[in-house]
Amino acid sequence: MSGLSTRAIHAGELNPAPSGAVVTPIYQSSTFAFEGPDGLAEVTYGRYQNTPNHAVLHARLAALEGAEDALVCATGMAAMTAALMALCARGDRVLAARGLYGGTHALLTEELPRFGIEVDFVDAHDPASWPAAVRPETRVFVVESISNPLCRVCDLPAVAKFCRERGIVSLVDNTFASPVNFAPIAHGFDLVHHSATKYLNGHSDLVAGVLAGRRELMDKAVRVIRRLGASLDAHACFLLERGLKTLVVRVERHNANALRVADFLATHEAVARVHFPGLASHPDHARAKQLLCGFGGMLAFDLRGGADAAERFLNAVRIPAVAPSLGGVETLLSRPCVTSHAMLSREDRAALGIEDGTVRMSVGIEDADDLIADLDQALRA
Repeated sequence: MSGLSTRAIHAGELNPAPSGAVVTPIYQSSTFAFEGPDGLAEVTYGRYQNTPNHAVLHARLAALEGAEDALVCATGMAAMTAALMALCARGDRVLAARGLYGGTHALLTEELPRFGIEVDFVDAHDPASWPAAVRPETRVFVVESISNPLCRVCDLPAVAKFCRERGIVSLVDNTFASPVNFAPIAHGFDLVHHSATKYLNGHSDLVAGVLAGRRELMDKAVRVIRRLGASLDAHACFLLERGLKTLVVRVERHNANALRVADFLATHEAVARVHFPGLASHPDHARAKQLLCGFGGMLAFDLRGGADAAERFLNAVRIPAVAPSLGGVETLLSRPCVTSHAMLSREDRAALGIEDGTVRMSVGIEDADDLIADLDQALRA
């Protein structure tokens, strides 16, 4: 199966399917009987993430990413935690791009140091500065394919090459792009991370995380997930598998809608700046056009008038929900300074370009004309 949509629907299917089912049944069982003749076969158990529901998902996600292996777990943060704990031990260091998602930033700066793992932040857009930040103890370089919330796109192949030359593991959070818009493994990355809560599932009805990559690295991450107990339950596996089947068509609509919305916002007098890589005015537009198959469904914009204007705007919209998270079929709006990046100081946010009047928008798959009309009336408010 070569096509992405075909893989999203069929990769990893049980064959033969139980009772001829065309949809993977929910195996609502915590444990399974031994299948080996002497009872020596590997235990199949929910916490071990090797039930039939997990196996189908792992195979499908690996196929979508072009990876040797993949795993699902309870949350995106659990997946990131498992990756870093699998790669690092006391005394090791993590190299990380400035401006990562607030939860990842807090993990790196507050939690991992308690276990003797330290972080060095670098400007992902200044490759010349990276070598000076590398130490003998550096084990992994963490970046985002499209950054949260300003949608920056760094030289991703350069990150992978830099790590490969120094024996460092390259880890990219591909949540904003999804496998539809960017294929990290094909560009040389070792590990790919997703909050599957977002685009992979796409319906705002589950929380899950994904890792994919080289088998030797994935084996280490699997052990950590099992020991942390951050397993995904069978029903959530079922929902995620269902969501993956429409991933490509959903993301294509997200891409198209976001571009139209960004074009509208870029000409509105109430908007000071739009952060969307599909606009020629975006600092990374040329690189995004080269690397990405689509510019994604995420954008951010700075309102003239700051926090007060942002609050009036959010109170006036009718179609979008004002809520954290992203990647669902419905449009969501939030202020990063009080949601995704509230864990950063105001000074740190300002250094990254996140203002009190910055609004993040996860553009859904509603009719674009309706979204634009609603945004226009809210901005006039």
